[in-house]
Amino acid sequence: MSDHVTPFRLDIPEPELTDLRERLRRTRWPEKETVGDWSQGVPLGYLRELCRYWAEEYDWRATERRLNALPQFRTSLDGLGIHFLHVRSPHQDALPIVLTHGWPGSIVEFLKVIGPLTDPAAYGGDARDAFHVVCPSLPGYGFSDKPDRHGWGVERIADAWVELMARLGYDRYGAQGSDWGTTITTLIGRRDPAHVAGIHLIPPLAAPDSATFDDLTAAERAAIADLERGQEHEDGYSLEQSTRPQTIGYGLVDSPALLCAWIIEKFRSWTDGDGHPENALTRDELLDNLMFYWLPGTGASAARLYWESFKAVQRLFTAETTDLVTVPAGCSIFPKENPRPSRRWAEKRFTNILHWNEPEKGGHFAAFEQPDLFVEELRAFFRMLR
Repeated sequence: MSDHVTPFRLDIPEPELTDLRERLRRTRWPEKETVGDWSQGVPLGYLRELCRYWAEEYDWRATERRLNALPQFRTSLDGLGIHFLHVRSPHQDALPIVLTHGWPGSIVEFLKVIGPLTDPAAYGGDARDAFHVVCPSLPGYGFSDKPDRHGWGVERIADAWVELMARLGYDRYGAQGSDWGTTITTLIGRRDPAHVAGIHLIPPLAAPDSATFDDLTAAERAAIADLERGQEHEDGYSLEQSTRPQTIGYGLVDSPALLCAWIIEKFRSWTDGDGHPENALTRDELLDNLMFYWLPGTGASAARLYWESFKAVQRLFTAETTDLVTVPAGCSIFPKENPRPSRRWAEKRFTNILHWNEPEKGGHFAAFEQPDLFVEELRAFFRMLR
């Protein structure tokens, strides 16, 4: 298998953008919801306006130029082509770090933090906090290849990222992740402890500890209540994607309006936006991320990661955690995240937590929503390990 790393550049053919606009304009819309909120899903009025903007005003070429200003590459890992950003710091002694996104995110989540991470001094920081940033697109996501057979679960992805960091010449590195990236990053720490300086998790995955149930804090009670609420009212997407990803995939790949509703619903639910996604992120930012699913047609392939791994991962934060993670860990619990384990729950699994913080604002997409807080969390933790 080739270990060749080749430069990559985005250049979407104009007919593909024309096709997207035409599909949006031809959408066959359902009737309006029968409630006055988001409890039945994305309201018709909002989705129609967002799709109108997508078709008529959104400028993909501006985002394409922004991405092409960064060093992008592709390489083959375990037989699969992987797209990644590799932005080296001007400071040669910077600490390498691999950042891993999840669903329904993409490498777009990290665009606002790459500059401050790689060149802190240019953003008012300390050059001693610099990182060399590696940011891969998950298999079946973005402009990485789509697996053509089952078996690409979180364990295999973690092994691929370990191989990627070695291929790039990094003997010692950090790892950071959220959503799928949390589990992948944890596995990197367990599988490559000889080279991993530490792992930063948003959040760490750890189940409520039954030994604490007679003495729960207010925050722990709220965390358990939100887990129960999420399973009752928010888990439809994960049930479908973990059981029948191919079925929903036909619509996600064919209908931009469905893809938009499917993903934007989660940005409303999971961000710290006081009930509206555009209170947390701009309309253009939401669509930039969405294009990483529409343009390469990854609605089905991204959903299949749930079929591969979700049930096992879900048990880690709802039922039980039996493995131990001994690599140095930094943990950031943003207030609108779910799950939100307490430190004493997390310490049952992560035995070497060096940094624990609960920022005052932010949700599931911390680097996207609160880039300054995200950067400071990484700096604070990895400062202990340099």
